[in-house]
Amino acid sequence: MCPYVLPPVPSVDQVQAELRASSFRKRSIKTSAKKQALRLILSMIDLTTLEGMDTPDKVRRLCRKGRDPLPGEDLPSVGAICVYPTMVSVAKEALAGSSVKVASVATAFPSGQTFHELKIEETRRTVAAGADEIDMVISRGAFLAGDYGRVFDEIAAIKQACGPAHLKVILETGELGTYDQVRRASRIAMDAGADFIKTSTGKISVAATMPVTLVMLEAIRDFYLETGRIIGMKPAGGIRTAKEAWHYLAMVKETLGDTWLTNRLFRIGASSLLNDVLMQWRRLSSGRYQSPVYFSED
Repeated sequence: MCPYVLPPVPSVDQVQAELRASSFRKRSIKTSAKKQALRLILSMIDLTTLEGMDTPDKVRRLCRKGRDPLPGEDLPSVGAICVYPTMVSVAKEALAGSSVKVASVATAFPSGQTFHELKIEETRRTVAAGADEIDMVISRGAFLAGDYGRVFDEIAAIKQACGPAHLKVILETGELGTYDQVRRASRIAMDAGADFIKTSTGKISVAATMPVTLVMLEAIRDFYLETGRIIGMKPAGGIRTAKEAWHYLAMVKETLGDTWLTNRLFRIGASSLLNDVLMQWRRLSSGRYQSPVYFSED
């Protein structure tokens, strides 16, 4: 096998990227389309709990909420429930018979700092436990040291270990430093076989931002035009309101087109977004807001 060589990657104009990203915050949705947008956002949420205090009961409650976000209302289920590997079997059982996928982080999430063999083994065991999707973290130290071949090889090996499960590759963009670095990391992940590229772990202060997401969407667009391969996108962390999510949908539509406006190709990693979406749904249905206390936290 030939060593991986990163192909030429265009430089990112920081000023223009930030200007264009900010323009999506000015987009508005007509009242008649807001319910449709809320339903779409619901279907795209990867409802997540990744805490040391997670228990089987907490995961089961989250799964019930993901399957039926607002009992009595005709709303779609979320896209996936995302948990640690030890909770995959619990989530799989709780979601049996539903359309909700079980996603799990792997490869020594969130740092990625462990032995390569352990990352492979963790991935295999997580898929064997029932995970439909694996969210892996790249080795940022290797990437920042310019060892792109190691990053590529590791992603490719994890993709193989995933078997039938889809692979989302987390770049942890807040640690990469520049938009050019984000663009390079996106290309490496896609070359190595990623099904999705994902912004962040949600475990550092800088998570998903609109400019970073735009840079990654443009990388996906250019990769598709060059190779014909369709890659999904997942911003994660920091998207807390339906209004923010609408802005991201506008950016996806205008950068990639309607093909990507499905939970097969666009997900939002979140824990608090769901409740705001439900509050907005109730407001559109009843004409008034309900207090957050009427919506469970898990």
